[in-house]
Amino acid sequence: MQSSSRRTFLGICLGGLAAAGAATATWPVIRYLSPRSVEETGGKVSFPESDVPADGAKFFDFRGTTGVVVRTKSGQLVAFSAICTHLGCIVQWEKDKQDFLCPCHAGRYSPDGAVIAGPPPKPLPRLPFSVTNGLITVG
Repeated sequence: MQSSSRRTFLGICLGGLAAAGAATATWPVIRYLSPRSVEETGGKVSFPESDVPADGAKFFDFRGTTGVVVRTKSGQLVAFSAICTHLGCIVQWEKDKQDFLCPCHAGRYSPDGAVIAGPPPKPLPRLPFSVTNGLITVG
């Protein structure tokens, strides 16, 4: 009888240790994969205006997703969510064509975010931004 209760006790202890070890190993992976909260980022992202090249784009993390600021040929800055409205792929800026391309299903967006080709049902959502003293703040 006594050896049976000892085995049960040791089994419970080893099971508890295994569960604690699994939780300890899993927590950093979950934390890494989960998007950063608005409290952590303050809901805003800032970077120098010089990071956006002429006729080019600057991609950045924004509230757990991807955003993009584009400088058009006219020099105007525009900010969008870089997530395609079709299936959620990240769009790419094509500098030579001055438009966005979704690599998943060849959706195309104009520099102002409007759909010009392919399956996307809606334009790219605009993000609010401001430029102060050469610093772009999105959010």
